[in-house]
Amino acid sequence: MKNKLSMGGLVYSTDAGRMCPTCRQPVAQCVCGQRSAVPAGDGVVRVSRETKGRGGKAVTLVKGVALDAAGLTALGKQLKAACGTGGTVKDGVIEIQGDHIDRIVAALKAQGLVVKRAGG
Repeated sequence: MKNKLSMGGLVYSTDAGRMCPTCRQPVAQCVCGQRSAVPAGDGVVRVSRETKGRGGKAVTLVKGVALDAAGLTALGKQLKAACGTGGTVKDGVIEIQGDHIDRIVAALKAQGLVVKRAGG
């Protein structure tokens, strides 16, 4: 029989919420995420529309923005305000509810970014 430490350890606690698997601290106090660097890309921001796994509802995705987590959150907030809709930032991808590709491309080009439409 395996002991508890070899099985991966604590993942969620009602006391502190979600736990980091690397440093075993609550996610709010995790020191692992602070060391992550800005992902290096090709310098092109790609904007696409996706409906998979969302019950047929369209979501506009913005990928390839070379910003840290705080910068992505701020940019996501600006894009949500420009489109007048909701959205989120997950794993370095900005998700905006609805099909707003043209508005987002125009807003990103106004900020001086190189933007491409990706997908159909």
